[in-house]
Amino acid sequence: MRRMTTLSTVVIATITILVVIVSPPSAHGLGGSATTVAVSYGSAITICSIVAGQQTQRIQCFRNGRVTTIYPDISFDFIAGGYETFCGIRSGGFSLLCWNSSFQPKRLYYSDFVLLQDLSVGDFQICAVTNGTRNARCWRGDAVSVQLPIGSSNIRSLSSGLGFSCGVLINSSRVICWGSNPFASVVQNQFGNMPMRNIAVGGSHACGLNTTGFLICRGRNDNGQLNVPSNLPYEYSGLTLGANHSCAIRRLNNTVICWGGNGSFSRNFTEGVSFESVVSGLDFSCGLTTSNFSIVCWGPGWSNDSSSSGIELPLPMTLPGPCVQDTCDCGIFPESQILCSGNGNICRPCYFTLPIPPTSPPPPPTQTFSPPPARSKRLRTVLLAFAIVGSVGALSGICTIIYCLWTGICCEHKKIYNSVQPTITSSNAVQASNSSPPSRSSTLRRQGSRLMRRQRSGTSSKHTDIAEEFMFSDLAAATNDFSMENKIGAGSFGVVYKGKLCDGREVAIKRGETSSKTKKFQEKESAFESELAFLSRLHHKHLVRLVGYCEERDERLLVYEYMKNGALFDHLHDKNNMEKSSSLVNSWKMRIKISLDAARGIEYLHNYAVPPIIHRDIKSSNILLDANWTARVSDFGLSLMGPESGVDYRLMKAVGTVGYIDPESYGLNVLTAKSDVYGFGVVLLEILTGRRAIFKNDENGGAPMTLVDYAVPEIVAGDLAKILDPRVGPPGINEAEAVELVAYTAMHCVNLEGKERPTMADIVANLERALVLCDDSHGSISSGPISIISD
Repeated sequence: MRRMTTLSTVVIATITILVVIVSPPSAHGLGGSATTVAVSYGSAITICSIVAGQQTQRIQCFRNGRVTTIYPDISFDFIAGGYETFCGIRSGGFSLLCWNSSFQPKRLYYSDFVLLQDLSVGDFQICAVTNGTRNARCWRGDAVSVQLPIGSSNIRSLSSGLGFSCGVLINSSRVICWGSNPFASVVQNQFGNMPMRNIAVGGSHACGLNTTGFLICRGRNDNGQLNVPSNLPYEYSGLTLGANHSCAIRRLNNTVICWGGNGSFSRNFTEGVSFESVVSGLDFSCGLTTSNFSIVCWGPGWSNDSSSSGIELPLPMTLPGPCVQDTCDCGIFPESQILCSGNGNICRPCYFTLPIPPTSPPPPPTQTFSPPPARSKRLRTVLLAFAIVGSVGALSGICTIIYCLWTGICCEHKKIYNSVQPTITSSNAVQASNSSPPSRSSTLRRQGSRLMRRQRSGTSSKHTDIAEEFMFSDLAAATNDFSMENKIGAGSFGVVYKGKLCDGREVAIKRGETSSKTKKFQEKESAFESELAFLSRLHHKHLVRLVGYCEERDERLLVYEYMKNGALFDHLHDKNNMEKSSSLVNSWKMRIKISLDAARGIEYLHNYAVPPIIHRDIKSSNILLDANWTARVSDFGLSLMGPESGVDYRLMKAVGTVGYIDPESYGLNVLTAKSDVYGFGVVLLEILTGRRAIFKNDENGGAPMTLVDYAVPEIVAGDLAKILDPRVGPPGINEAEAVELVAYTAMHCVNLEGKERPTMADIVANLERALVLCDDSHGSISSGPISIISD
């Protein structure tokens, strides 16, 4: 008994010294508040984030499998989302912008003197808190200012949900709620005068941490959204609430736990994953991971396919907090300068010490045991829990050290190869030296979550698990011994044949040239390795899928999925199609859709493959159409891994196809992703005019003429109708605006200087808008740049 008393005192004293806890970060209501991740719901779920590692802390959004850069392209501190909208506070807090479901912006607030700080968006209510005075200001979705209840000033924490908002008053720490939802008064009355630190609002309930560290939930509980799994003091930090579920970040290890939703969140997709912040939609949640600052989402409303829950979104690395110029009172976030690209720092949350009531000293050995002064049973349970956790942690650490010393792992220096970060050398490209170890910033950008991996490219493997290995005899039988009747085209290193495998699958088989010349064999080998390296790792609906390969003696063959409708080139330029005015491709809507499909495939290569990939041979014959007329980019025999950001490839010679080669690359021997943009611009001109990249113009005396020289002057002069493909027919009213947008996009793509060309993300955005115009029967959307009042 004496030993127990002594142990109890030691444990309590230890906890008093060691337990230093981060103050609770902002709680996030439905859609989120004052964070760098936003969820918008309605006709389509949209996840937005503020991008890290760039001079401009811009916003990018993910919707329906696509990533879009949001305009205006300026820096933001905070974003939050609601029904069919999301909003952002500009860096500095002087302006509040909101975007509708079409990503069209509208400014709700501007002031050089009264700056905004906290931001919260519910379904239709947008609220912010002014800096300094901490007064709340709210707007409806139509920008109408909302009259707040008396006493709603000096707000410490703010959150919005379905039809109501709540805040915690600084002076009294009391919860105050307002809005059209009758649960606003219900929640406020149930919290009563309980002092709270923060608040998060959901559909018909609210949760927050009180001043003693317990998680308190009030409101409706028809789906178990108030049933907190466990509730020790200061167990949770960040909170987020959906329509009928709740989530919180465990302070001990930053993992997330969710409850409610009638048990639909009982399966934990995030087990073992650490998060910086978490936000919610109606019936799903998303979190920003600590390991690589990627975003993952889970829950019944995220996807009908439960296997897609817990998968990283293809958004770029996201800031864990705003980049500020002010001094950080409680320290700077690790890698802050890298994440903010030198434009400010991310501040750590401030700390406070967990208050522990004083304890009596241990009784003298001669005394009989008597319990310490009155203390609640719950507190003793908490202290015992801390003691157990501390003991287990210490024991684990000791075991780890012993294991390292026993096995020698701690003393070995093993080189670890990351399969998703390959280095491919090329005879015609100068690669950066890799003799020095990777920097911490490089590691930060490249590390991936163990549980969740974004689709990435990588090195070739002769025995890859993704591609099948075929015998040459089987492929010869599939193509009728590579007969001319089965020939359907040619690629970067050989001829392409249509084949039918023994299991009935139709495939396209590319066979390398069988020339015995050493140079030809080396070129064939290089192109074969390049395609196998890229396609065995790349997976996108707008890239041709690799089925398998064959490598026997001097034979090099690649097997692809069969594209039933052939190459875009054939539909535009084949003589048999010249008279087919009824061809499916001979409609402006279909041509724009094909353009958009191909642009999305190239954008994936540039922005989402890791490392990025430069195709180097973008042309209409490398854009193939499947049975559903979906366009896919093919032929990676000339492709290269993209250089590090801000670095250009220095080439010995330019490669590609005449008429599509970037003049800057050809003249200066410099290769960037903008070289692919030039080639795609030529493809857009082909689609508009129906002419080849190089053709003989009778008006020019039959001399060869480039399509760029033919089309661009007419586009600049406003005589677009003069060069449009007559087989398609004149575009309709809305189609005319769409075709004009495509033409101006193409004109910018083929600019002589690469820096003046748009990115593939810009091109995708323009083509998406053009396709919408073709479908728009209820009014036109301006094809010009989105205008916004200058700040």
